[in-house]
Amino acid sequence: MQYQIIPVTPFQQNCSLIWCSDTNKAAVVDPGGDLERIEAAIAAAGVEVEQILLTHAHIDHAGASRQLADKLEVPLVGPEKADQAWLDQLPQQAQMFGLALSNAFSPDRYLNQGDKVQVGNQTLEVIHTPGHTPGHVVFFHQDSQRAWVGDVLFAGSIGRTDFPMSNHDDLIASITEKLWALGDEVEFVPGHGPNSTFGAERKSNPFVADRVLGR
Repeated sequence: MQYQIIPVTPFQQNCSLIWCSDTNKAAVVDPGGDLERIEAAIAAAGVEVEQILLTHAHIDHAGASRQLADKLEVPLVGPEKADQAWLDQLPQQAQMFGLALSNAFSPDRYLNQGDKVQVGNQTLEVIHTPGHTPGHVVFFHQDSQRAWVGDVLFAGSIGRTDFPMSNHDDLIASITEKLWALGDEVEFVPGHGPNSTFGAERKSNPFVADRVLGR
């Protein structure tokens, strides 16, 4: 599985173009905005995008997703159904943050814990990780030991839980019970900032390190 990070929106959100090197089939994860930049990356990589994947429904991750899916004539997949309330509020989110207007929509397919998504010959496992939003999901590629975690976990931080429908206890449980179980060696691509590994965050993250949580 190959990938390229494409920072988008004023929030510098890590949109990712991911593709199977065997088949050249690709997906775009969290196209929050700046469609021209995303389309240029697709063209430069010479890949065929077959689907759009969403980790969650905040504007900087989902704002341009329906527009891109419609333009490429591909399905929009994810997040989990509990995030539909956030998708319904995309116009208000855009107005609040001064971003390009984004219409409310429903995905072509909701995702659930244990689902699998195919990108060419590569398989992404879907992990439901509520807390930052109720319907947040993570995409895990076991063969490369890499996960796309949206805004659940960052290098040195965790997702915010001061939004409506957020829950701090749920977020901590998602990280420590679901992500840590994947293994310390797993590298993750967060929604913002640099990559890290679960092992590094277990050692030093001031919010979820083992010593902080008394583990």
